[in-house]
Parts: sequence; C-alpha cells; structure tokens
Amino acid sequence: MNKNLSRGPEQELASGSLGARLRVARETAGLTQADAASSIDVVRTTLVAIEKGQRRIRTDELQKLARRYHTSVNALLRHESVCIDLVPRFRKLSTVSNHATDSAARLLTGLVQAEVELENALGITRPRNDPPERPLMPGDVHAQAETNATELRHWLGLGLAPVRDLVSLLELDLGVRVYVRPLDSQVSGLFAYDEEVGAYMLVNANHPRARRAQTGGHELGHFSARRRKPDILHVNEREGSRRTLRERLCSRVPDAGTRHFISLVSGPANQTLDDGEAATIASALEYNATALIDERKAIRICAERFEELSTGCTVDIFTQDGVQRILGRDTLADAAFNALCQGRMRVPAPYVEWVVNLIGAERAAQCRSLPASVRSVESRRS
Repeated sequence: MNKNLSRGPEQELASGSLGARLRVARETAGLTQADAASSIDVVRTTLVAIEKGQRRIRTDELQKLARRYHTSVNALLRHESVCIDLVPRFRKLSTVSNHATDSAARLLTGLVQAEVELENALGITRPRNDPPERPLMPGDVHAQAETNATELRHWLGLGLAPVRDLVSLLELDLGVRVYVRPLDSQVSGLFAYDEEVGAYMLVNANHPRARRAQTGGHELGHFSARRRKPDILHVNEREGSRRTLRERLCSRVPDAGTRHFISLVSGPANQTLDDGEAATIASALEYNATALIDERKAIRICAERFEELSTGCTVDIFTQDGVQRILGRDTLADAAFNALCQGRMRVPAPYVEWVVNLIGAERAAQCRSLPASVRSVESRRS
C-alpha cells in the first residue's frame, strides 16, 4: 500500500497549502522545526521541504504531527479550513505572559476560522468596507490623529453626530469581525487583518463597557493607521495618539468639557464610567447644570472629584410638581414602572416608599431594580 497521500479527497489539497497549514500549526504549538522533525524521525531539512510543499507528507507522518501539534488530521485537510497564523504573530508582540497572549490569540483564531468556514460552507460573502489607510507620519501624531478621525467621520457619513454603538459601526459599516469574550485581565483586546478575511478584533468581555468602547476605539485607530501589523492592547498600555481618534469618533462633549470627559473614561476601572454617564457629567460641569445620574459609582465619583457639581437622579424628575400635573398620576405611574422594568432605573433609598405608593404593590413586586426586601414585602401584600 502506498503510504503517500496520493489518493482520496485529500489529494485535491495542494502540497503547498497543506505545508502552510502544517507550518502554522507547528508555530501555534510553539515548536521548532527540529522538534517537529524528531516527531516523525526525519531531519529538519525534510520538514522544511514538507512545509514548503516540496515533499509530499506520508499518512503516518501527518497523523504524528497532528497529535504533536494538538490538532486533528481533519482540521489540516478539510478544504473549507481557513489558515490563520495569529498565535505566532501575536506572540512576537507580547509584553505580558505568553499564556495570556496565546490563549487570547487561540480564541480569536478559532472564532475567525469557525465563522469564515461557516460562511464558505453556506456560500455567504461577508461585505467589507475597508477605509482608506492613513499611516501616521513623523511629526505631531496628535494633530494627525485629529485629522484622520475627522476624515474617517466624513468618509462614513457621520458628520459630527456621536457614535452611540461602536461595535455596530465596526461590524455593519466597516465589515470588521468583532468578538467580545472573557480574556485574561491584563489583555484588553486584539486586532489583526488578513487580505482575504478582512479585519477582526477580540475585546475583553470582563472589562467595563466604557473600557470595552475604549478598546474598540483604539483598535479602530489601528485599523485606520497600520492595519497589516497585528495589535494587542494591554490594560496598562498608553493609547497615545489613537486615544484622540476615539474621542473624536465617540464624543460630542463641548471642547472645553473634553478634559473632564477624558478623565472620566480613562484610568482604573473603579475610577472610570461609561461614555453616556461621562458625557452627562462633563456637559453639566461645562454648562453649570445639574447632572442626572443613577449609577452608584458615578454618584461616588462626582462626590469625590466634583464637589461643586449639582447632581440628581431620574426619580427627581418624576417628583416635580409640574411633571405630575402635566402627566397625571396614571401616566406618571406607567412611566415610572416602565423605567424600573425596562430601564432598570435605580431608586435611592429616600424615594423607595414614594415610588411604591405611585406604582402600587403588585407592580412593585415585579421591579427587580427595587430592593429585594421591598419586592418580597410587596409580593406578600399583593
């Protein structure tokens, strides 16, 4: 029996293609060519020839290498398989533990491969809309980032409107594959670009929403400036000029309030807020207005850092005499109930009794944003 792969469906896969897949699998496993050659009892030059497609691999050799590379023969041979070498590419960039980088790169590789293979099997062509590449040149990188962000806004037809959902912009307008998954705490996100597959990024789901948006904006800046070089963003990494790109894309805070906005979305997780809350506070500081915020962390940060700022909450609006007079009690009760159930409105302790009396005991028991002790009492009453 001929031991060479000369018959069967696998013969349709060119030796060069299989060799490239074997090389990627070996590098992903972190093995040298000498290590892999010893696994199949050949010299290193023979393995080099196999990876270059100059020497056809035998069935038993393929099986041994698949086991050594922690993959399967099927994954190496199937025609719809996508060959992406993310792990070795990101490994070269890593400044944190190899385990964190390798784990994130393996996850991103698997997600991209699975999605592309499914698209290929179904005959789906994913639309792409790569923006013009604007590499950063020597000089004032902040000014360049400002210019690039403005040009990208106009290219996308955004004008000066805020970007409320950056992930949707990346996926629907630019065709970027975005995956949000739990990662090592030190890794914020990864970005890579492939001529055939397009752009794809992985964002740490364990980070707060504001940090995830910051990561997405950072990688968007990378996509615009130097997409062909993969990027891994770590928690403590300074974002430099690309932070400006995100500010211009995602914020509509007046220029004089930008400093406050940046201070509220940059830094440790316990000292940063989502874009919406940060913009609310920054605008209130700029215009000497009252900031209506419900989130506990935002209230704490305001008390610690902006003692002069007047703050309130959503319930304060409902308690105003003018609002009650115009809406009427029934409409006001419906509005409060919807805010509690659909918007998960937080009710400060001094207002809990007032809200329960407004919406009634039966509906209060359904509102998970009310304290559990209140819901259980009202449930027994109803």
